Amino acid sequence: VVLAAIVTHTTSVLIVVVALVVMIMLHELGHLLTAKWGRMKVTEYFLGFGPRLWSIRRGETEYGIKAIPAGGYVKILGMTSAEHVDPADEPRTYRQRPFHNRLLVAVAGSAMHGVMAFVLLWGLFVFIGAPQGNAVAISGFAPLAHGVDPARAAGLQAGDVVKRVNGASVHSASDLQKAIERSTGTPITLVVTRGGKDRTVVVTPQAATAGAKGHIGVLIGQPNVRSGPVGAFPKAGHLFGQMVTGSFAGIGQVFSASGINNYVHDLTSAKAASQAAKTGDRPQSIYGAARIAVQGAQAGATQLIYVLTLIIIFVGIINLFPMLPLDGGHVVIAVYERIRSRRGRLYHADVNKLTPIVWAFVLLLGFIVFTSLYLDITHPVKNPFQ
Repeated sequence: VVLAAIVTHTTSVLIVVVALVVMIMLHELGHLLTAKWGRMKVTEYFLGFGPRLWSIRRGETEYGIKAIPAGGYVKILGMTSAEHVDPADEPRTYRQRPFHNRLLVAVAGSAMHGVMAFVLLWGLFVFIGAPQGNAVAISGFAPLAHGVDPARAAGLQAGDVVKRVNGASVHSASDLQKAIERSTGTPITLVVTRGGKDRTVVVTPQAATAGAKGHIGVLIGQPNVRSGPVGAFPKAGHLFGQMVTGSFAGIGQVFSASGINNYVHDLTSAKAASQAAKTGDRPQSIYGAARIAVQGAQAGATQLIYVLTLIIIFVGIINLFPMLPLDGGHVVIAVYERIRSRRGRLYHADVNKLTPIVWAFVLLLGFIVFTSLYLDITHPVKNPFQ
């Protein structure tokens, strides 16, 4: 698979798919570890669904891969009162364990999302760095017509931080752009920092066509500044908090009266769907989210990490929605059973009474999944990195 991705130049797709698989299995690992810590019986931990392709048993748990890679799961005995379990295994079922064990297992999946997101952001600040707002860097090259390439011919390199142009300090992209445009055909002197040392480069801006403004054939960005392992913690925490808050706000907007009305309008009007695709102001399926992540991977490691972190946080929040079959449904049931339990008698909620509500919720989820997938295929959201 890796070789095929390299040959077909789809390594960015492979990276995103692997990242999503890792996210799913770490989510399930949270359930697995907390269930085993709570002395519950865990019989299966699998990637995928359907027929088994490969598995191995370690103790009482079978680990493996199944044929349909549409997710993953961990099987813990007795997750609800409706599940039939061998009487010999009943003392080790989820439903018979103390409240704190059941609550921990239920929230562990989403807690892993929080850990994953924070680690990614911490790694971003430590190993890649954050953009420095008041500095300008050469992020790439865009040769002019007929292969004319003034920047590289002058010796500029990607990653060079532009400090001065013709003796004037450069604090923004517009400072550099204006100096280049008003010096068409006239050499300009740039002082750039490369490898911690200042270098002087003389380059002559050229016009792509007669009468046009001058260019030197570079893409301008902001240099990344790395943080130390300790200093990265508060920065990662601050950005993590912003992403969580933004995700809650986005979910609230989608399920508000106006959000639902706009979504229905997108489904019934091609014009509205096209407009929403341009602004990105609509729910996206996992296909659409993965597509944006692939575009992020093509734009650079920073953008990929940012998109993956948003996906991880969003999925973690959605999983805590208080309705079965999501993890939040098990949280609500555990809390309700704790309230109804009395000393020496553990109360078990009859989940069969919830069946009509659960089916209605599943149908609603299915509607959102398939309609958002339809919109992502017929009216894909515009690449946010272009």
